[in-house]
Amino acid sequence: MVGTYPPTACGLATFTSNLAAAIATRESHWRVIIVRVLDQPEVETHTEVAVQWISGDRDSLARSLAAIESSDVVVLQHEFGLFGGLDGEDVLELVEGVRKPLVAVLHTVLSHPRAHQRFILDRLIEAATLVVVQSKDARRRLVTIYDADPGRIAVVPHGAEENFAGPPQPGAVHPYILTWGLLGPGKGIEYAISAVAHLQDRSLAPTYIIAGQTHPKVRAAEGESYRHKLQQQCRDLGVTQSVHFDDGYHDWESLRALVRSADVVLLPYDSLDQESSGVLVEAIASGKPVVATRFPHALELLSRGAGLLVPQGDVQAMTDALERVLYEPGLAETMKACARREAAVLLWPTVGATYRRLISQIMARREVA
Repeated sequence: MVGTYPPTACGLATFTSNLAAAIATRESHWRVIIVRVLDQPEVETHTEVAVQWISGDRDSLARSLAAIESSDVVVLQHEFGLFGGLDGEDVLELVEGVRKPLVAVLHTVLSHPRAHQRFILDRLIEAATLVVVQSKDARRRLVTIYDADPGRIAVVPHGAEENFAGPPQPGAVHPYILTWGLLGPGKGIEYAISAVAHLQDRSLAPTYIIAGQTHPKVRAAEGESYRHKLQQQCRDLGVTQSVHFDDGYHDWESLRALVRSADVVLLPYDSLDQESSGVLVEAIASGKPVVATRFPHALELLSRGAGLLVPQGDVQAMTDALERVLYEPGLAETMKACARREAAVLLWPTVGATYRRLISQIMARREVA
């Protein structure tokens, strides 16, 4: 499997780790090795990492291709910002050198790609034995925009671990709104803060927790300027007592407790193209009501009652949706029940079994050929 991997702090690294564990269960007797994608070499602590592929380093690329040859199938995680070169074009060097069947997991399918982005994705789709996306809308885009063969596209959900029961985060103050994940421009947090400010005249006003460190690449380029801008916004709106920035490290159990404590999860993202959101899937797997902007993954997962959808950047719509979830009698309980039903197909054991089935089919066709 090729992708970022812990301790790299990004959602895709977490996804790679969880997917590898879901595929290579003890009962399945499958084995996964990792080609870990990095900008700079690191001391490796995970035995499943066979090699590090360092951006721009041809020797590490050669070692990665050699390691891949010991496998039966290559599962590649693709995101444009993951690999080196313009728009991550270095991924094509690996793809062109792979002689094993390739499963390309596309975490973003742009509806309006630049010419060079389109070139990269076209080459990747052409080289892949199977393309996996995480939403029906992403599949539709591949077929209608990229002219991909629908017979070589599979839709497999992102995956999550059930989080319905367990102790809450100590000291949680209700009503409790939660946004979590790596922080950076494009997350729409400024609109969320404005919406929360509009609810402060309620007799039982909500607390808003923004949990997560600044994305490492954002911090390297811009420092903490985005976080500081948001903190200044809180001061300007007089909500510093109601909006809390939690930039401490949360291990897995601490994060799960944080999510269990929330009355509503808020995803105010700016993107109109986001086909996959691990935060959204984890919220559903925790049985939580969700308020989200109308990005594709949210449109798909929340259409049956687990969440309320609002236009990107619409503070009033976000305010109204949060007010309904927090204060309208019975609505939150109905949404929680819907979320629990949606969670059944999103859990990692189901997702891992689906990947094993798809890979087994690829290997069977290869043996026949």
